[in-house]
Amino acid sequence: MLKLWNQKRVDLAAQVLKSTSSRVLDALDNRPVFIRLKGLDLMRGSLAKARVVYAPAEEIDSENRLLHACKIMIDAFVEAGLVIVKDAKSELKVRPFDLLCFILLLISSLGMFQLHATVMNARHRKRGKKGRFSSFNARAIFEDFGSEEWGEYLIREAHLSQRFKYDENGYYHCCASIPFPENISS
Repeated sequence: MLKLWNQKRVDLAAQVLKSTSSRVLDALDNRPVFIRLKGLDLMRGSLAKARVVYAPAEEIDSENRLLHACKIMIDAFVEAGLVIVKDAKSELKVRPFDLLCFILLLISSLGMFQLHATVMNARHRKRGKKGRFSSFNARAIFEDFGSEEWGEYLIREAHLSQRFKYDENGYYHCCASIPFPENISS
Protein backbone atom coordinates (compact mmCIF):
# COMPACT_ATOMS: atom_id res chain seq x y z
CA MET A 1 0.00 0.00 0.00
CA LEU A 2 1.22 3.50 -0.70
CA LYS A 3 2.44 5.54 2.29
CA LEU A 4 0.71 8.88 1.70
CA TRP A 5 0.20 10.33 5.17
CA ASN A 6 0.36 14.02 4.18
CA GLN A 7 -0.34 16.27 1.21
CA LYS A 8 3.35 16.48 0.28
CA ARG A 9 3.48 12.70 -0.23
CA VAL A 10 0.16 12.71 -2.13
CA ASP A 11 1.61 15.38 -4.42
CA LEU A 12 4.79 13.32 -4.87
CA ALA A 13 2.73 10.22 -5.73
CA ALA A 14 0.75 12.24 -8.30
CA GLN A 15 4.01 13.49 -9.81
CA VAL A 16 5.45 9.94 -9.90
CA LEU A 17 2.34 8.59 -11.61
CA LYS A 18 2.42 11.34 -14.22
CA SER A 19 6.15 10.75 -14.81
CA THR A 20 5.38 7.17 -15.91
CA SER A 21 3.01 8.24 -18.67
CA SER A 22 5.35 7.86 -21.67
CA ARG A 23 6.73 4.51 -20.42
CA VAL A 24 3.18 3.27 -19.80
CA LEU A 25 2.11 4.28 -23.32
CA ASP A 26 5.15 2.41 -24.69
CA ALA A 27 4.24 -0.68 -22.64
CA LEU A 28 0.73 -0.48 -24.07
CA ASP A 29 2.26 -0.23 -27.55
CA ASN A 30 0.19 2.96 -27.95
CA ARG A 31 -2.87 0.75 -28.50
CA PRO A 32 -6.14 0.68 -26.56
CA VAL A 33 -6.53 -1.91 -23.81
CA PHE A 34 -9.78 -3.82 -23.46
CA ILE A 35 -10.75 -6.14 -20.64
CA ARG A 36 -13.54 -8.67 -20.28
CA LEU A 37 -15.23 -9.03 -16.90
CA LYS A 38 -16.55 -12.50 -16.19
CA GLY A 39 -17.67 -14.25 -13.03
CA LEU A 40 -16.96 -13.42 -9.40
CA ASP A 41 -14.14 -14.14 -6.97
CA LEU A 42 -13.32 -13.44 -3.32
CA MET A 43 -10.46 -11.26 -2.19
CA ARG A 44 -10.07 -13.49 0.87
CA GLY A 45 -12.21 -15.48 3.26
CA SER A 46 -14.94 -17.92 2.40
CA LEU A 47 -18.30 -17.68 0.66
CA ALA A 48 -19.98 -17.95 4.08
CA LYS A 49 -17.97 -15.04 5.51
CA ALA A 50 -17.10 -12.86 2.54
CA ARG A 51 -15.69 -9.36 2.90
CA VAL A 52 -14.76 -8.34 -0.66
CA VAL A 53 -16.23 -9.75 -3.87
CA TYR A 54 -14.80 -8.74 -7.23
CA ALA A 55 -15.35 -9.54 -10.88
CA PRO A 56 -12.24 -11.11 -12.43
CA ALA A 57 -11.17 -9.75 -15.79
CA GLU A 58 -8.84 -10.68 -18.55
CA GLU A 59 -7.04 -8.54 -21.04
CA ILE A 60 -8.76 -9.34 -24.32
CA ASP A 61 -5.66 -9.47 -26.54
CA SER A 62 -3.81 -11.61 -23.93
CA GLU A 63 -0.48 -9.89 -24.61
CA ASN A 64 -0.16 -8.79 -20.95
CA ARG A 65 0.36 -5.16 -22.00
CA LEU A 66 -1.84 -3.98 -19.13
CA LEU A 67 0.10 -6.03 -16.58
CA HIS A 68 3.37 -4.63 -17.91
CA ALA A 69 2.04 -1.05 -17.75
CA CYS A 70 0.87 -1.54 -14.16
CA LYS A 71 4.26 -2.99 -13.21
CA ILE A 72 5.93 0.19 -14.54
CA MET A 73 3.69 2.34 -12.35
CA ILE A 74 4.21 0.17 -9.27
CA ASP A 75 7.99 0.10 -9.74
CA ALA A 76 7.99 3.91 -9.94
CA PHE A 77 6.12 4.17 -6.62
CA VAL A 78 8.54 1.70 -5.01
CA GLU A 79 11.58 3.60 -6.35
CA ALA A 80 10.16 6.87 -4.95
CA GLY A 81 9.88 5.27 -1.50
CA LEU A 82 6.10 5.58 -1.45
CA VAL A 83 5.32 1.89 -0.88
CA ILE A 84 5.25 0.13 2.50
CA VAL A 85 8.45 -1.95 2.78
CA LYS A 86 6.75 -5.35 3.10
CA ASP A 87 4.63 -4.60 0.01
CA ALA A 88 7.64 -3.40 -1.99
CA LYS A 89 9.17 -6.86 -1.57
CA SER A 90 6.00 -8.56 -2.85
CA GLU A 91 5.78 -9.68 -6.42
CA LEU A 92 3.06 -8.52 -8.76
CA LYS A 93 1.16 -11.80 -8.88
CA VAL A 94 -1.80 -11.86 -11.18
CA ARG A 95 -3.37 -14.93 -12.71
CA PRO A 96 -4.25 -14.39 -16.37
CA PHE A 97 -7.95 -14.02 -15.55
CA ASP A 98 -7.28 -11.52 -12.75
CA LEU A 99 -5.83 -8.72 -14.89
CA LEU A 100 -8.67 -6.37 -14.05
CA CYS A 101 -8.01 -2.73 -13.88
CA PHE A 102 -10.82 -0.16 -13.86
CA ILE A 103 -8.62 1.70 -11.43
CA LEU A 104 -5.20 0.85 -10.11
CA LEU A 105 -5.40 -0.14 -6.47
CA LEU A 106 -2.48 -1.31 -4.43
CA ILE A 107 -3.54 -3.44 -1.50
CA SER A 108 -1.56 -5.48 0.95
CA SER A 109 -4.18 -7.78 2.41
CA LEU A 110 -2.91 -10.72 0.35
CA GLY A 111 0.76 -9.87 0.72
CA MET A 112 0.89 -8.92 -2.96
CA PHE A 113 -0.37 -6.28 -5.33
CA GLN A 114 -3.81 -7.24 -6.59
CA LEU A 115 -5.34 -5.41 -9.53
CA HIS A 116 -9.09 -5.51 -9.23
CA ALA A 117 -12.52 -3.97 -9.70
CA THR A 118 -14.58 -4.36 -6.53
CA VAL A 119 -18.21 -5.42 -6.80
CA MET A 120 -19.10 -5.68 -3.08
CA ASN A 121 -17.19 -4.65 0.03
CA ALA A 122 -18.27 -5.33 3.64
CA ARG A 123 -16.55 -2.08 4.62
CA HIS A 124 -19.59 -0.26 3.24
CA ARG A 125 -22.01 -2.12 5.51
CA LYS A 126 -23.15 -0.92 8.89
CA ARG A 127 -20.66 -1.78 11.61
CA GLY A 128 -21.46 -4.59 14.01
CA LYS A 129 -21.81 -4.38 17.77
CA LYS A 130 -18.05 -4.45 18.31
CA GLY A 131 -17.45 -1.66 15.78
CA ARG A 132 -16.13 -4.07 13.14
CA PHE A 133 -17.23 -4.50 9.58
CA SER A 134 -19.38 -7.58 9.41
CA SER A 135 -18.83 -10.14 6.71
CA PHE A 136 -21.70 -11.39 4.56
CA ASN A 137 -22.83 -14.73 3.18
CA ALA A 138 -22.06 -14.62 -0.54
CA ARG A 139 -23.20 -18.15 -1.43
CA ALA A 140 -26.43 -17.06 -3.15
CA ILE A 141 -24.62 -14.23 -4.95
CA PHE A 142 -22.07 -16.67 -6.36
CA GLU A 143 -24.79 -19.18 -7.23
CA ASP A 144 -26.76 -16.54 -9.17
CA PHE A 145 -23.91 -14.47 -10.64
CA GLY A 146 -20.71 -16.52 -10.23
CA SER A 147 -20.31 -17.14 -13.95
CA GLU A 148 -22.06 -14.03 -15.26
CA GLU A 149 -20.43 -12.28 -18.22
CA TRP A 150 -20.37 -8.57 -17.34
CA GLY A 151 -19.08 -7.27 -20.67
CA GLU A 152 -16.00 -5.83 -22.33
CA TYR A 153 -14.58 -2.43 -21.41
CA LEU A 154 -11.99 -0.01 -22.73
CA ILE A 155 -9.51 1.07 -20.04
CA ARG A 156 -9.20 4.82 -20.59
CA GLU A 157 -6.85 5.79 -17.75
CA ALA A 158 -5.11 4.82 -14.54
CA HIS A 159 -6.09 6.77 -11.41
CA LEU A 160 -4.30 7.46 -8.19
CA SER A 161 -7.35 7.51 -5.93
CA GLN A 162 -7.58 8.65 -2.33
CA ARG A 163 -9.24 6.29 0.13
CA PHE A 164 -12.05 7.58 2.35
CA LYS A 165 -12.48 10.72 0.21
CA TYR A 166 -15.15 10.77 -2.48
CA ASP A 167 -16.03 13.05 -5.38
CA GLU A 168 -19.52 14.41 -6.09
CA ASN A 169 -20.44 11.19 -7.96
CA GLY A 170 -19.55 8.93 -5.02
CA TYR A 171 -16.31 7.63 -6.57
CA TYR A 172 -12.97 7.76 -4.82
CA HIS A 173 -11.35 11.19 -5.20
CA CYS A 174 -8.86 11.15 -8.08
CA CYS A 175 -5.55 12.79 -7.05
CA ALA A 176 -3.95 12.21 -10.45
CA SER A 177 -4.46 10.15 -13.56
CA ILE A 178 -2.69 9.25 -16.76
CA PRO A 179 -4.53 8.53 -19.99
CA PHE A 180 -4.33 5.25 -21.86
CA PRO A 181 -4.59 5.13 -25.66
CA GLU A 182 -8.19 5.18 -26.90
CA ASN A 183 -7.56 5.02 -30.62
CA ILE A 184 -5.56 2.55 -32.64
CA SER A 185 -2.45 4.39 -33.86
CA SER A 186 -1.49 4.02 -37.49
